[in-house]
Amino acid sequence: MEELKERLLPTKPVSVINPRDVLGLKKHGQTLRSWIRVDAATGQSQVIEVDKFTMMKRCDLPARDLRLLDPLFVYPSTILGREKAIVVNLEQIRCIITSDEVLLLNSLDHYVLQYVVELQRRLKAAGDGDVWQSESSDFGIKKGGRNFQGVFGCISPDYLPFEFKALEVALEAACTFLDSQAAELEIEAYPLLDELTSKISTSNLERVRRLKSRLVALTRRVQKVRDEIEQLMDDDGDMAEMYLTEKKGKMESVYYGGDQSMVGHRSTDGIQSISAPISPVSSPPPPNARRLDRNLSLAKSRIESTRSSESATENIDELEMLLEAYFVVTDSTLNKLTSLKEYIDDTEDFINIQLDNVRNQLIQFELLLTTATFVVALFGVVAGIFGMNFGISLFDDPSAFKWVLVLTGVSGVILFCSFLLFFKHKRLMPL
Repeated sequence: MEELKERLLPTKPVSVINPRDVLGLKKHGQTLRSWIRVDAATGQSQVIEVDKFTMMKRCDLPARDLRLLDPLFVYPSTILGREKAIVVNLEQIRCIITSDEVLLLNSLDHYVLQYVVELQRRLKAAGDGDVWQSESSDFGIKKGGRNFQGVFGCISPDYLPFEFKALEVALEAACTFLDSQAAELEIEAYPLLDELTSKISTSNLERVRRLKSRLVALTRRVQKVRDEIEQLMDDDGDMAEMYLTEKKGKMESVYYGGDQSMVGHRSTDGIQSISAPISPVSSPPPPNARRLDRNLSLAKSRIESTRSSESATENIDELEMLLEAYFVVTDSTLNKLTSLKEYIDDTEDFINIQLDNVRNQLIQFELLLTTATFVVALFGVVAGIFGMNFGISLFDDPSAFKWVLVLTGVSGVILFCSFLLFFKHKRLMPL
């Protein structure tokens, strides 16, 4: 693990904070945090140290979104689409995805390093396969702002933008981790449950109790990831908000188009004329004209934002298919855990049935023992009667003791058989 981290990341972290800001950071009580940065263009990774406020300005995120990535707190799995970034908190993978980079919390966890390796591999494999350009490109643009190579070029099947590639790797890492946890739980659970059915003991019951608590916790985590993906698939606006590369291309095209329009316009005779500067002595426009211009600009911005959101909502098929694929994976993992929970419940029911059967056998044995005790008590009654201080002629007969003993024994056997027939008639005991 250490060798892999040293190969992927530089030994000394690169700080993006100016030394002049260190005093201000100490004053505000902010500490630097180590992040792994993966560049979208080159795929190179490096370790940087950024404080909270710099990260908020860099990714245009509120403080509550960065709080979801804090490793000191345990938050449920979350995928948030923002204006310039996607906040991902999926098990061990806690990162911020933008159109240009991925900022991943630095960790020695195997899945974090595996995430960096897999993302670099996919970026390298997709290198020249898909080209993303803005709307102002001279080569034109196709649906969703994508432009592919020609027929003779090597077209990569992975034509997703960078943010979706990074999101896919995060989803894959989270689903793989949860599925491996479920597989380990299955391997441990089924032999233990089979052993419990054959031998009910306190140690086996305690192991099953711990196993069931782990199963409930893992089921809750898988259910949260599944619900998060399902909630994201049900909201077209949230999915459209996650097209960061497309929004960046549109903003750049609007920006450069605005600069060109400010430079000048082409006249009717083909000669480009520059607008004349405004004279400082010219009279200012009336207030009504200013108010009208402001209202027109607001209405125009609203119309443009509505159109952009509608057009973005129409092109969400790729993200929807991506999320649907991993929704199926998490649903399969959840089905495994549900089947395991049902098997545990069936085992518990079987154990309860066995315990009830043993309890019934003990009750039947106690009933037989009580009946036999009652029959034997007859001999004590007869001995008590003949042991009283009175004289009869029966005491003078030498064989009287033998006949009394035989009659008392026969009476006891008849009484015991009568009790057994009564128990059988009432179905209190299987005979």
